[in-house]
Amino acid sequence: MKNYTSINDIEHIDNWIQEAKELKRKPLNNNHLGKNKTLGLLFFNSSLRTRLSTQKAALNLGMDPIVMNVTGDAWGIEFEDGTVMNGTTAEHIKEGAAVISQYCDIIAVRAFPTLTDKEKDESEEVLKSFVKFASVPIVSMESATGHPLQALTDAITISENTTKKRPKVVLSWAPHVKALPHAVANSFTQAMQKMDVEFVIANPEGYNLNPEITKNTPVYHNQEEAFKDADFVYTKNWSSYEDYGQILKTDLDWMITKDKIGAAKFMHCLPVRRNVVVDDAVLDSDSSLVIEQANNRTYAAQLVLKKILENN
Repeated sequence: MKNYTSINDIEHIDNWIQEAKELKRKPLNNNHLGKNKTLGLLFFNSSLRTRLSTQKAALNLGMDPIVMNVTGDAWGIEFEDGTVMNGTTAEHIKEGAAVISQYCDIIAVRAFPTLTDKEKDESEEVLKSFVKFASVPIVSMESATGHPLQALTDAITISENTTKKRPKVVLSWAPHVKALPHAVANSFTQAMQKMDVEFVIANPEGYNLNPEITKNTPVYHNQEEAFKDADFVYTKNWSSYEDYGQILKTDLDWMITKDKIGAAKFMHCLPVRRNVVVDDAVLDSDSSLVIEQANNRTYAAQLVLKKILENN
């Protein structure tokens, strides 16, 4: 594997899940792979779990991570081809990616969408520019439209916690005070489509995800109907895709409550706004898997880095 920029870079997800579980049992068994190798982590947007877990994953493999907060630590990077750089940007991606490639053996990039320009966001300008102009492998730590490290994490977590051969998994929209990206929901959907699960999506009218991603996945506009017999409820807010980036509904009737999910396990990528997205009774119960998910972020990232190191 050269790059990891989409959950669809995984061909056989069940094999990956089993390998990740083995890494979790013996996290330092492959620490020779990254010896004298450097991982560059470039953050165009802030991060807690992604930053720390990917650093920890690199350290477990014997790599030396270098972290750079691009918006705070460096001058602006220009991504447009043929532009006249007489504005605020002082570095072009063509030179920037090439130079970083001299210092790092793998480059991991995190960059969020504008949520104002659908065409630009779906072009994945930042991520694809690094893939194009870097001479080393690229890992997505979340992009405008996808979060493949989180999706692999979630697949691992479901596999560890299911008691059924084919569990029912529901991805449910929930309210939020801000307009949020589609990346987590998109990649989670694609991951579930690769697994042997009964997968459905629940969201209000006006919040359907990109149909090119959801494909034939059933979409319910009645949350309680979607939750019937659910084994896992994965909750995430996202802004409207059709009315791009807009908040169409802000009331709390889609908030996750204990009464709604019943015996189902609750999942969320974090951070989560208590008593807006989900009530305290769910988060503080034994049904919540959010801390397990956060822990599994390390082993998802470690598996990706391991596979890249083994093949480059």
